[in-house]
Amino acid sequence: MTNTGMFFRMLFSAVFRRRSRAAMAVVASMVGAATLFCLAMICIAVPQQMNEEMRAYGANLIVTPTEASADGKAGIDEAMVTHTTEMVAAKGSEKHAAYRYENVRVNAAPYVMAGIDTAEVRNLNHHWVVDGAWPSAGKVLIGRDVADAMGLKVGSGITIGYRASDNAGSSTSGSTSDSSESSTSAPSDEGSGSAPAETEGETTAGTGATANANPQNSSENSGTSSTPSDQPTQDGRVSSDIMDTSGTEFRVAGIVDTGGSEDSIIYATNEDVNKLTGTTRGVDVIEYSAGTDDLNGLVQSINDMTSMHVKAQQVTKITSSDTRIITMLQTLFWIVSLVVLVLTLVGVGTTISSIVSQRRNEIGLRKALGASSSAIGIEFYVESAMYGLIGGLIGTAIGYGLAQWLCVAVFERSIGFNWWLGAASVVLAALVAVVASIPPVHRATRIDPAVVLREE
Repeated sequence: MTNTGMFFRMLFSAVFRRRSRAAMAVVASMVGAATLFCLAMICIAVPQQMNEEMRAYGANLIVTPTEASADGKAGIDEAMVTHTTEMVAAKGSEKHAAYRYENVRVNAAPYVMAGIDTAEVRNLNHHWVVDGAWPSAGKVLIGRDVADAMGLKVGSGITIGYRASDNAGSSTSGSTSDSSESSTSAPSDEGSGSAPAETEGETTAGTGATANANPQNSSENSGTSSTPSDQPTQDGRVSSDIMDTSGTEFRVAGIVDTGGSEDSIIYATNEDVNKLTGTTRGVDVIEYSAGTDDLNGLVQSINDMTSMHVKAQQVTKITSSDTRIITMLQTLFWIVSLVVLVLTLVGVGTTISSIVSQRRNEIGLRKALGASSSAIGIEFYVESAMYGLIGGLIGTAIGYGLAQWLCVAVFERSIGFNWWLGAASVVLAALVAVVASIPPVHRATRIDPAVVLREE
């Protein structure tokens, strides 16, 4: 029999003679491999799943106009909306919704009305809690703050009036808008229908549209005069039109409650807003839920296209929350991984120490017969690596099953097996087993055969 054949015969006979000890070493490696592989798979899958889940809570990117178009009409026209959407879609999956903002009056009080495509907004903002129905022809969706202030309920009537003078600061003759106002009043005022004050332009959030909706406040802020030039006058005095409560009758289809700035907006279909204002123009804000991994690059590419006359911004609250959660998970992964590695080292090391103690007489006899310390050490190292490989294979399979179960339970999505990670898990299990066996093997190679044989 060759030396190699004898080596493996001795190795397997030693394993099978001490099956309980071998099983303990395999179990220790298996638990470590299963835990580490499960955590690693989750840390790889969770960022992608988390991005998709966070995108259900609104937009992570908004686009607003930078200036009026050549024909004088403010906003982003339909062709530019399509072009911008194509740029976002080229970087990954996307969902979007467009908003047109107008200052309106309800019982002479100023409010902001948003013209929307109901299907787009509903698809983008899954986190909106709507009591009732979404807006449709002749029916509006009002924010919770609006409903509470006016005592409105689902099915109530609401009279909404539109005055061109109320929108003079953001439009010309009721149909066109000044470029600077269109990008800092209604659009950034309510931000984007779902995450207004959360963008990088949040310094103007919550102020633009309110001031715009009240001509008197606008004049005070501008400091021009106590009698705004854009208000209708009669005999040199401000007209009583400010108290005019006439308008178009709508029904309240539903009430939206988000806890954000959406609660102070009235939402209607684009067709109803066009009829109310008597004009058709571009949108003030486009919200995107972009699935790209390089959101900063996408923002930069849109802003570099100056001919598009639009400006892109990240919704920083969404993106920072996403990043913070992922960072916390990854930190937890490294902490738990370190603990598992230590426990695996202790478990395998203890088992190998026990095996060495049981085989002390055998080791002394072999050394007395001329076996070198390196030969004895190699045998134990190979035995430890075998325990690690078997435990790693079983543990990797179990770890994948746990990771799959967790992702289905939490995210309702399955994950594919990562073969590179699986191979790394098995190799790491074998390496850890070998490292854990170094101290007991070192003690085994230092056994004095004379002392052992005298004890016999």
